[in-house]
Amino acid sequence: MAADAPARRIARRWPLISGAVAVLLAFLLGALILLRGNGRPIEADVEWMEEILEHRSPVWEVPALVMNFLGAGIAGVFVIPIAIVVLLLVLRRPWAALYFVIATVVSAGLVQVLKTLFGRARPEDMLITSDFGSFPSGHVANAATMAVALGIIFPWLWVWIAGAVYTVAMMVSRTYLGAHWLTDTIGGLLLGAGVVIVLWAPFAAKLDGENTIARRRAASKMAGGPHR
Repeated sequence: MAADAPARRIARRWPLISGAVAVLLAFLLGALILLRGNGRPIEADVEWMEEILEHRSPVWEVPALVMNFLGAGIAGVFVIPIAIVVLLLVLRRPWAALYFVIATVVSAGLVQVLKTLFGRARPEDMLITSDFGSFPSGHVANAATMAVALGIIFPWLWVWIAGAVYTVAMMVSRTYLGAHWLTDTIGGLLLGAGVVIVLWAPFAAKLDGENTIARRRAASKMAGGPHR
């Protein structure tokens, strides 16, 4: 057992480093945009927005507005997170529920810090009304936080695929609606995913323990035996 301790420490080190690097890259991206042109869009932002404007259609507007609803407001801030926490508690995963709550709160808090710090103006061709502060995208940060956290809590391939699809769809929808520049969504992705990965380190042992217990319960039910 003693020999396993260094291995666990090493396993926890890479989430801390990789997550911190992702968060740092989000800060550096915002700083680069601010220093490069006082928050004005860079070439990639302009080219992407031109493509978006060229392909706008009522057909794509409906799913984009659905993503807008799911990513913030009452649904994104309260209903969906609370539903996930309740589900985790029902599944007897209290440490996973606590991990998810802390990651969500920290991610949302850092989004507001960066919005205030960089104060980037939003695109002019917006189809929705939104508050000030374009960088980073809070919708995308929220999506990435949820996707990566659930992928860690439930380490199944389909969970990761569903989370990736949801996050990319959120990134596209935010630019389609003109609420964000492309780099805003990249910043949100880096920030949301980075926070979750950093927080994974202190929760790794507890989450792994809950996963082990959950597998034993499932195996016990499959075998038809008593479960604890």
